[in-house]
Amino acid sequence: MPVVDLPLDQLLRYRPELTREPDFDEFWRDTLDSARACPDRPTATRVEAGVRAVDTYDVTFAGWAGEPIRGWLVLPRGGTARWCVVEFQGYGVGRGRVHEHLLYAACGIAHLVVDARGHSCGDTGDRSAASSGPHEPGFMTQGANDPKAHYLRRLVTDAVRAVDAARTLDLVASDEIAVAGLSQGGGLALAVSGLVTGLRAVLPDVPFLCDYRRGAVVSDRVPYLEVAQFLRKRPELAEQTFRTLSYFDGMNFAARAEAPALFSVALMDPICPPSTVFAAYHHYAGPKDIRVYPFNEHEGGGALHAMARVDFLRQLAEF
Repeated sequence: MPVVDLPLDQLLRYRPELTREPDFDEFWRDTLDSARACPDRPTATRVEAGVRAVDTYDVTFAGWAGEPIRGWLVLPRGGTARWCVVEFQGYGVGRGRVHEHLLYAACGIAHLVVDARGHSCGDTGDRSAASSGPHEPGFMTQGANDPKAHYLRRLVTDAVRAVDAARTLDLVASDEIAVAGLSQGGGLALAVSGLVTGLRAVLPDVPFLCDYRRGAVVSDRVPYLEVAQFLRKRPELAEQTFRTLSYFDGMNFAARAEAPALFSVALMDPICPPSTVFAAYHHYAGPKDIRVYPFNEHEGGGALHAMARVDFLRQLAEF
């Protein structure tokens, strides 16, 4: 796979204008106030997943409109954790199996693996009837006519409520909350970074959901391709679609962030073009670093970067 985007020297300078609409803050304040007004008593049920080195719980909490969202809480066996990482999932990915999520607990870190509503590998369905209007198959243009109807409004709200849940669960005896994720999960981590105060770290890996207009013209892969395919059929909806997507753009959330962040980017990534990652990185308002993987694709830094995330947390607060 060749380099798919700008050369690195240009990426280091790529900083497009923010697309935040004047009512961006009001939109998210009203959305989250409404979600938090729904009754929520997160539950955590002990499960035996066949992995003896960790303690595992099946967590349910109220997401958007009070709808139940699932997650795995994976804890160091019989011990306490200084950190809790709340991790969001990629496009089409759910919380999966417990044995896929052992690294953080093995390093002494609590790990809340949040399911993604409606995605094919998840356990949490999308019960909402809010989305309306024509759209391309997939999630990116569901509700393209109105940000209040867009699928991503529900997904981002679920992510915020996951952090709320982590802070209230008795099993998570820590105020050291980090948010993390790869691809769509990284985009959700950025969204939470701009909507939730008091986070201790943000770990977005090859984040999706950033600089949508650039992604739609550079990437020939789903999910950004969904936007281009939709607008190929409905070109008259281009400006409205990008206006809607601006309410869910990682750039606009990053500009509000405060917590220290460690990004990753892969220069041969055809799914999340590196320029879209750098767009969010350059606008990130908190302390930040980025690891560049010149020869990697959408896996980013893979296993090497997984330990880089752990080391980053250790440097912030020894545990």
